[in-house]
Amino acid sequence: MHATSGLDNRDEYAETFASFPDGRLAYRFGKDLRPVGLKPVTIRYRTPSGALAARTFTTMTTVHGPVIRSEKGKFITFAIMHDPVGALGQSFSRTKAGNLAEFMRASSARANSSNNTLVADSSGAIAYLHPQFAPIRDDRFDYRGVIDGSDPRTAWRGLHAVDALPKAIRPVSGFAFNVNDAPWPAAGRGSIDSRRFPRYMDQYGWNARTDHALRLLEGTGKFTAQSLNVAAYDSANPGFDRILPGLFSAYDGLSQSDPRRAQLARPIALLREWDRRWSADSEALTLAVHWAEAMWDEAIGQDRPTNQSEVGYARMTALAPERKLAMLERAIAKLNGLHGKWQVKWGTINRFQRNDGAIVQTFHDGKPSIAVPFPSARWGSLAAFEASTYPGTRMRYGTRGNSFVAVVEFTPTGPRAFAVTAGGINGDPASPHFRDQATDYSAGRLNPVPFTPAEVARAAVESYRPGEPRVRR
Repeated sequence: MHATSGLDNRDEYAETFASFPDGRLAYRFGKDLRPVGLKPVTIRYRTPSGALAARTFTTMTTVHGPVIRSEKGKFITFAIMHDPVGALGQSFSRTKAGNLAEFMRASSARANSSNNTLVADSSGAIAYLHPQFAPIRDDRFDYRGVIDGSDPRTAWRGLHAVDALPKAIRPVSGFAFNVNDAPWPAAGRGSIDSRRFPRYMDQYGWNARTDHALRLLEGTGKFTAQSLNVAAYDSANPGFDRILPGLFSAYDGLSQSDPRRAQLARPIALLREWDRRWSADSEALTLAVHWAEAMWDEAIGQDRPTNQSEVGYARMTALAPERKLAMLERAIAKLNGLHGKWQVKWGTINRFQRNDGAIVQTFHDGKPSIAVPFPSARWGSLAAFEASTYPGTRMRYGTRGNSFVAVVEFTPTGPRAFAVTAGGINGDPASPHFRDQATDYSAGRLNPVPFTPAEVARAAVESYRPGEPRVRR
């Protein structure tokens, strides 16, 4: 299973261009001038009249990679893994791995650049693996922004060995996990010591889902498929445990004569009484999410290089008490404007809708939709549904989050799996499987997955062999 990694293994360099005495284009690399690589690339395209045409561009490269844009008078180059054959080979090899040892041999290709990986085999061996494409760099520099390409110390110096990367193999804790964030607690708190690794091994930090997962995994013991399904839909939102106390302190600090004491008394009381769990009937969750989103925008905004959970929570916590109260007022005003009141049940406005087969949906409040009780993963929910309003809508419709949920169990007679997909597995609106899983997805009901040939045959509604007609069952 793959999760998104916070490993920083893509860099942008600001290049200092110059010229050789003979006029050839060059760039500075320490005390040296090096020739800029120039290569013509021809793009063929079809004109509106239908005729074929072509246009040729001259691309430029340095030791860091190709020029992708200009910024502040300098060309910016992009360093990234460029080994599509190697990546395809590693991906193919790991599908053929029969156990953890074979999977590790496939990983030695070091061509996985984007994913944290969780592995389990039928012997009971489990592991957390970091992406294997990890360039060696001077850790004194911050590689999250644009780097000075003329300084040789910032250049890549080969790749880290697989054994030198963060990992947890057959951990004594009995579990390994990742929730799209730092690798350090992969097998429990303290299981991987971050001080042993360069800072660029993770730029995301520890998000609120990790707090949630650790509460469930540490000390729980052996899971069954059913209890793991239940854990995946545990309704806690521990992110609010971090940020709500600051709001309450800000409110308690108001003077008795401040009019906000009376204006915000009922919203504050609702949030104080809330158990910080999601449900479709929760009015507190609706208010908390709208307040937290306003806080996030205030603290982070469009600051993409630092738009990560740990940084976001730190900045929200550091906001002045006045700003925390102002964001609550903003959330109340938004709800009043959209719904005529601020007391709104979460399931009333947090909706799943699939109207057509388009990749980008056009949502409409007047069309059928389904209530989803769980919110964004940003607030620590393991069941994740990222939703927002769209032009012309008052309801929030989800487009990100858990695209599917699966539980796989290895048994003496073979693997068993249970899963659910957001909406359905068919992209044709005319298909009965276009949205037939939407209700199960919302309710957290996972269905058996046919695995053996006999199971597949029993579940099949149509079969097909090349050259033969389709057979309906």
